[in-house]
Amino acid sequence: MTVVGPFGLSVRDQALEADVQAGLAAVEEGLLEATKSDVPFITEAAQHLVRAGGKRFRPLLAMLAAQFGDPYSPGVVPSAVVVELTHLATLYHDDVMDEADVRRGVASANARWGNSVAVLTGDFLFARASHILADLGPEAVRIQAEAFERLVTGQILETAGPRDGRDPVDHYLDVLAGKTGSLVAVACRFGAMMSGAEESMVNILTQYGERLGTAFQLADDVLDIASDSHESGKTPGTDLREGIPTLPVLRLRARAESSAGTPEDRALCELLAGDLTDDGRHAEALAGLRAHPALEEARRDTVRYAEEARTTLAPLPSCMAKEALEGLCDAVVHRAG
Repeated sequence: MTVVGPFGLSVRDQALEADVQAGLAAVEEGLLEATKSDVPFITEAAQHLVRAGGKRFRPLLAMLAAQFGDPYSPGVVPSAVVVELTHLATLYHDDVMDEADVRRGVASANARWGNSVAVLTGDFLFARASHILADLGPEAVRIQAEAFERLVTGQILETAGPRDGRDPVDHYLDVLAGKTGSLVAVACRFGAMMSGAEESMVNILTQYGERLGTAFQLADDVLDIASDSHESGKTPGTDLREGIPTLPVLRLRARAESSAGTPEDRALCELLAGDLTDDGRHAEALAGLRAHPALEEARRDTVRYAEEARTTLAPLPSCMAKEALEGLCDAVVHRAG
């Protein structure tokens, strides 16, 4: 049994491992090539997060999905590069919105060069992704455009908050489906589609990616509360400090507002509603959430979405690639503890 990809995913087939490793290496080369500019400063800024590493979760999914067709088809690697470039671009913008100081264990672009450079660098990456995408055909352009629209819509809905009468948890899960699930789904769709896989398989893998992407983000929500910066590569409680209500917070609020809510639940909600830019209050809130049952509820939500992703794969033929995709469901759950 060998280890490849994010979270130490185990692959039990040497041929599959070789294909995936070769594909990921080609994606890495493609990312470095796509982020080069005639202006050295732009190259430095654009390659900042590329060189910081990362899980390459989306390219890995594209490589595995391509196994259901011809994994050596010429469009597979460029399509994976497009998806990862898009993801990286959103990270530059997210860090500006969140005022984050750390990303992938290094200083965020906005902390290093300021918000304007970070935003413009994200735009530069979007442009480079579009340039590669143009060579993959109009269908690929349409798919990416639709996913990008969903991604931005999810971000706007998160900023606007739920409309009156809408369950905040349902609203939040819709946000995640747009912000994260859409692009993970495209990674699976592109990998399968570019490999020439049957349309039914492309659809199954797209649905799988949507559910796994949501589980992946829910696991991130749990990690933001439960982990330290060494584990996550980000400052713990970043969303908490910015007042962004992730799933553990929403589960806490629902519990506090219910008949089963306790004075302690309501006190923690009041603390979270206050100014958490103060380090002492932030640490107190973080400790309170780590000890609260709401965190375990969020973990269970993560497991549910991961299991839905696994179930989606059932109609696919048995093979090592399918087994690896099922293994990713386990890996996502493991991240959430």
